Amino acid sequence: MNLKDLYINYFIEKGHKQIPSAPVVPENDPSVLFNTAGMQPLIPYLMGKEHPYGTRLVDYQKCVRTNDLDNIGDNYHHTFFEMLGNWSLGDYFKEESIEYSFGFLTEVLNMPVDKLAVTIFKGNDLIKRDEVSRNKWLSLGISEKHIAETEDDNFWIAGETGPCGSDTEIFYFRSNDPVPVEFDPEDERWVEIWNNVFMEFEKHSDGTITELPKKNVDTGMGYERVVAILDGVNDNYKSSIWKNTIEKIEAISGKSYLGNEKSMRIIADHLRCAVFISADNSGIKPSNTDQGYILRRLIRRAIRHAKNLGIDINSNWEEEIALTIISEYKKYYSELVDNKDVVLDVLKNEKIKFNRTLEKGLKEFEKMISNINDNKLNKDDAFKLYDTYGFPIELTIELSKERNIEVDVEGFKEKFKAHQELSRQGSSEKFKGGLASTGEKETKYHTATHLLNAALKIVVGPDVHQKGSNITNERMRFDFSCDHKLSDEEKQRAEELVNNWIKEDLKVIVTEMSKEDAIKSGAECMFIEKYPDTVTVYSIGDVSRELCGGPHVSSTGCLGTFKIKKEEASSAGVRRIKAVLE
Repeated sequence: MNLKDLYINYFIEKGHKQIPSAPVVPENDPSVLFNTAGMQPLIPYLMGKEHPYGTRLVDYQKCVRTNDLDNIGDNYHHTFFEMLGNWSLGDYFKEESIEYSFGFLTEVLNMPVDKLAVTIFKGNDLIKRDEVSRNKWLSLGISEKHIAETEDDNFWIAGETGPCGSDTEIFYFRSNDPVPVEFDPEDERWVEIWNNVFMEFEKHSDGTITELPKKNVDTGMGYERVVAILDGVNDNYKSSIWKNTIEKIEAISGKSYLGNEKSMRIIADHLRCAVFISADNSGIKPSNTDQGYILRRLIRRAIRHAKNLGIDINSNWEEEIALTIISEYKKYYSELVDNKDVVLDVLKNEKIKFNRTLEKGLKEFEKMISNINDNKLNKDDAFKLYDTYGFPIELTIELSKERNIEVDVEGFKEKFKAHQELSRQGSSEKFKGGLASTGEKETKYHTATHLLNAALKIVVGPDVHQKGSNITNERMRFDFSCDHKLSDEEKQRAEELVNNWIKEDLKVIVTEMSKEDAIKSGAECMFIEKYPDTVTVYSIGDVSRELCGGPHVSSTGCLGTFKIKKEEASSAGVRRIKAVLE
C-alpha cells in the first residue's frame, strides 16, 4: 500500500478526518507564491476559526518551494514535494501527538527505535525547556543520548508576532554505518523526517509572550524522504517515486542514470514541478513575474539539461516524461487528468520559445569571442550569457574550451552571488507574512475582490471567473478569465458598480451548508475540489455569493472608494486588474 494511504488510514483510525489537498497556488494569500507547507491552507483554522471537519484533521498536501532551486541535482532536494500532515485544533496536545507519530513510524512502518532520534526546545529566558516532550520520548524508548536540544531550531513562529511555540523534530539514521550512540543533528546521515509543532503561546508586538487559551498541533512529514528510507536507498531519485520517470529519461536519452545523475535529477524534478503548477486550476502560464517566472525557469532549466544529455529538444521528449508523471499521480490529484492538455501545451510552447533563445545565445557568444583580445571571456559577458540567455556557467566554459578561451569563473561567481543576494532580499519582502499577515486593510481588500468579481460578471459577461488574487495592505490584484483588453468604458462601469454597492452598505452574511447545496444556490468558487463537504458561503446583499475561507468585513460601507489603477494581460485568456481602496 502507498505510504499516503497508510498514513491517512492510520490517522482516520485515531479519529481524524481527511481533508483535500489545497491547490499549489494559494488563494488570497500574498505572503507566498506557492503553498510551501501543509499547514499553510489551514492558517484561518489555526487562528481560531472552526473547521467544518472538526478538531482532528489529516491530509497529504502538494507543496512547492523554490528557495532550494540551485540545490536541485543532489540526491535529496526537490522543488515540488508532498507533505503528510495531521492537526489538532484545540484537541490533543504534546503527549498524544508524539505518541501518534512514534506509533506510525514504529508500528505501521516498522522503523527500528534505535535508528530514531529527536530534537526538543532547549528553553530560554521567556519559555522553559520542553520537559513534556522530553519525558514522553524517553517513556516511548528513545535513548536519552538520542535527544538533542536547541533553542532556535526548535521554536516556531510565522512572523514577528502571533501564535508560536516549541516543536520536536524526528530524525532517522539513513546509513549502513553503525548507529552512533550519541545523536548529532549536524551529522548528515541523520535525516529529518517529521516535525511536530506545538502552538501554545502568542508573541506580542512588545516582545512579551502569553499562553494561548486554545492550543494547536501542526505536524508535517516529508513524503519523498520517508519513501526513500522505506525503499532502503540513500538517493531519493532511486526510490519507487522516481523509478518510472528516471527510466523514461534513460530511454529517451539512451544514457544511464549512473554518471548522469545531476541532469536526470534536474529534468525529473523540474518537469514534475512544472506539471503540477501548470495543472493547477489557477491557470498559471510561463511569464517573467511571480509564479509564471518560476514555471518558466523550471522548464528552461530542464530543457538545458536535456540538451546536456544529447536529447533532441525539438522532439516530444517533454511530453513523454510529463505523461509518465501524470500517470504516477492521477490517482491522488484529479486535476492532472482534467488539465492534461493544458500541461502539455504549456511545456511545448515554452520549449519552442526557449529553443529560439538558445540559438540567439549561441550567436551572442560567437560575437563576444570575436572581440576578445586576451583570450579570456570576462565576467560581465559570462553573466550576460547566464542572465539574458539562460546559459549555465558550465555551458559557457564548455563552449569556450572548444575555442581555447578561458572564462573568468571567479568573477562570474561574484556577480552571481550578488544577483542571488538581491533576489533573496526581494523574496524576503515578498514572502514575509504568514499567520500575522491578515489585518483590517487586507480584510477590506478581500471583500472588495468579491465585489469586483460580481461587477465583471455584469460588465464583461457571466463567463468571467476568478483565476487568482494577491492582496497586501496597500492594494489588491485580481486575475480573471477574459479574452480581450477592457475598454475604458468597461473599467469605469465596473468601478461604478463596486462603489455603488459600497455606498449601499450591503450586509455580508456568512452561512454554512453542504457543498452540493452551495453550488445549487449559485455560489461561485475558485477551486471547488479544495473545499470540504461542508462549506462557508459569503453573501454580499444580492450582489455576490461565493464559497470562501474569509475573512470579510461585516458590511460594505466601511470599504472606502474603489479605484482601478491598471488593467493588463496576465497570461493567455487571463486579464489582471490592480486596484486600491482610498
